[in-house]
Amino acid sequence: MTTNPNELTLENSALVLIDHQPAVGLAVHSMDQGLLVTNVAGLARAAKALGVPTVLSTIGAQGSVLVDPIFKEISAVFPEITPIDRTSTHAWSDPKFRAAIEATRRKKLIMAGIVTGTCLSQSVLAALKDGFEVYFVSDCSGDVTTEAHEDAKALMTQAGAHPITWMNASGQWAPDYTSKERALMTPIYTKYGGGGTNFLVDYVLDQVTAGVVPPPGFLSAPVQAGSR
Repeated sequence: MTTNPNELTLENSALVLIDHQPAVGLAVHSMDQGLLVTNVAGLARAAKALGVPTVLSTIGAQGSVLVDPIFKEISAVFPEITPIDRTSTHAWSDPKFRAAIEATRRKKLIMAGIVTGTCLSQSVLAALKDGFEVYFVSDCSGDVTTEAHEDAKALMTQAGAHPITWMNASGQWAPDYTSKERALMTPIYTKYGGGGTNFLVDYVLDQVTAGVVPPPGFLSAPVQAGSR
């Protein structure tokens, strides 16, 4: 989409998911844990459908007494990507992690992780210092308390990072409702879009199926004003 006027496009941004693991997720109490998984799954599927370069990272997933792999909702989307496992909460300090970021050749990073105030914020602040523009996905990140999550958001924002939600990010990637990219988002929004978005998409599709309105896809002709 070479005419995308948004700050985040398919050509200039990369997705970075940090430590979305079951055991780490047990610490999250700033939001519903099930909603967190749903949101992350939606973001991962949007990135995969649109071909956005993605970096995955875990902490302590290997080599310890207990294994704690990345969410299966993420690994199912990116079976070809091996998460970069670390022992430090500061992912940005890991050479393999930095090499994966550099390999994307993108300067705009869309980052999410748990917990917000530790594994996510440490890398966000470091990325900013290294000259990257960072958008942190607040509804795909969580912390031990709401206060901890909000304080971390404030810290990252004050440092120059931009707060965003997963649907905001995917909406920036595919803003044109007549584009094939936006058409790829429809089944994802139907399944993972909360807050009534999934209801709206289902409602529109029901009208199309019933023949009430023509398909709103990128191949359909525009409806003239005043026509029935």
